[in-house]
Amino acid sequence: MTNQKKKILVCGAGGFIGGHLVKRLKEEGFWVRGCDLKHNEFSVSPADEFIIGDLTDPLVAQNVVIGIDEIYQLAADMGGAGYIFTGFHDAAVMHNSAMINLNVLEQANRAGVKKIFYSSSACIYPEYNQLDPENPNCSEASAYPAAPDSEYGWEKLFSERLYLSYYRNYGIQVRIARFHNVFGEEGTWTGGKEKAPAAVCRKIAEAENGGSIEIWGDGKQTRSFLYISECLDGVRKLMDSDFTGPVNIGSEEMISINNLAHLVMEIAGKNVTINNIPGPQGVRGRRSDNNLIGEKLGWKPTLTLREGIKHTYTWIQKQVAETIREEILV
Repeated sequence: MTNQKKKILVCGAGGFIGGHLVKRLKEEGFWVRGCDLKHNEFSVSPADEFIIGDLTDPLVAQNVVIGIDEIYQLAADMGGAGYIFTGFHDAAVMHNSAMINLNVLEQANRAGVKKIFYSSSACIYPEYNQLDPENPNCSEASAYPAAPDSEYGWEKLFSERLYLSYYRNYGIQVRIARFHNVFGEEGTWTGGKEKAPAAVCRKIAEAENGGSIEIWGDGKQTRSFLYISECLDGVRKLMDSDFTGPVNIGSEEMISINNLAHLVMEIAGKNVTINNIPGPQGVRGRRSDNNLIGEKLGWKPTLTLREGIKHTYTWIQKQVAETIREEILV
């Protein structure tokens, strides 16, 4: 079946990764239907059809899978550390995301959809393997005994098993990737759901030269961050392969949050003081282990963190400037 004839559904198409994925699939010649609670915030989706709907409703899920060959399921109730780790949103995170996956997978199976991609998360990895910020263990085989650091991670782990159960019992082809901190342009950059790269870029864009910003925790917690185009390369390579997964899609270039802030300062040409304050910060260390995806798919990121952050900071700086301009006009 050629790309031009294959019909693709992207669940979560109004979000950051989903929005970029729709663009990529359209560039590759697919017919694409998007579904989300909302349209994309920063650009008009090129999807052939975009359905506004709540996938926690089984009737919505039933309708959106009609006539579809393959599904990319990225819809979830999620956000950055300020949303996931405070504990205030645990019930919504678990209920909404689990219902989305239960509905989409069941309706896809009933409709005879041939293949479905599921976006899991590095948050499924045990907290006990991520206590050392310099040497975290996030190999795929380390997921059990399970001990995620958040309810978001527990729901993702449950849903991984849900998809694998449908693969074993009903033969629907599934592909599962565990994303590690994906960032880039057109991502949430303010409001409480933004991830660390966007939050740091926004804070430094808003700060005066010689001013200060706040960073949650001691700033020595480490992460690896993957630029959006690299993520999509890995997703498409996995979807077109015969490998089910789960497999990490992330970068092995690890950096502390304080050093991330210093990197953004260098790109911005600003000298800003960091004030480390108490706040949610997740595990002490996390870095993608890409041995398995390298072995199975021959994939690895090619873009440096600096290059990705430079693109992202330039975009967020424009958003901050536009917001300030609008406030002045009001």
